[in-house]
Amino acid sequence: MLLLGATLAGCATSAITGRKYLKLVDSKTINDQAALAYKDFLSKNSSAVVTGTSSATQVKSVGNKIAAAANRYLQDLGVADQYDFNWEFNLIQSDQVNAWCMPGGKVAVYSGILPVAKNDAGLATIMGHEIAHAIEEHSVSQVSNAMAAQFGAQLLGTAGAISNSRYTGLFNQLYGIGYQVGSLSFSRKDELAADKAGLILMAMAGYDPNEAISFWERMSQGKEGGSPEWLSTHPSDARRISQLQALIPEIMPYYKK
Repeated sequence: MLLLGATLAGCATSAITGRKYLKLVDSKTINDQAALAYKDFLSKNSSAVVTGTSSATQVKSVGNKIAAAANRYLQDLGVADQYDFNWEFNLIQSDQVNAWCMPGGKVAVYSGILPVAKNDAGLATIMGHEIAHAIEEHSVSQVSNAMAAQFGAQLLGTAGAISNSRYTGLFNQLYGIGYQVGSLSFSRKDELAADKAGLILMAMAGYDPNEAISFWERMSQGKEGGSPEWLSTHPSDARRISQLQALIPEIMPYYKK
């Protein structure tokens, strides 16, 4: 009963999609841990960090526009003060078709995804999606769920003490330190929520949300066979594209405005 009470008290609502999630640790603590992990990642992969190129400039430009849109959205909701993000955008030289955003706005885009993105709108699609994970606090939810599962009744009275080594270790297990951080994964529901929130952010940043359909169609090309959706943390490309198509009418007013 005590654990149930703590869980109910720790419920929060995501800023963009309005989903309920468990929040047993404050955002600043998670953001601070993420900043350390991001700094360590850049240090260990310093030779792969791309600077001074048109592609590196493109990543920062698109990222800053989406970050500005996110800030406006949060300000309109009156909750901007709850999201103390220190945005960073870096292009990483790698053949991986990947990008990610850690809590607190720490973003990495791998050069392998640029040919799939093709243009600013395509890049905005994937960056908006990854940034949405951070705005929706999917990482906070993951850590909170893991805390509840691992510590059970011991959670009471210690939820805010993630500075304790066992909580810091829990974060590191989930998100990795160094190059392993590129393997962040979320549930299928989180992924679909990030698709919707990301679509809103890219539209507010001035990118046509219809381009998201083209991007995910390109991502699906060349994928034959593979694991069925229920074995993956990501939704199938077909399901993702179908949801995005259904959302376009709802999202277009953000773009037109």
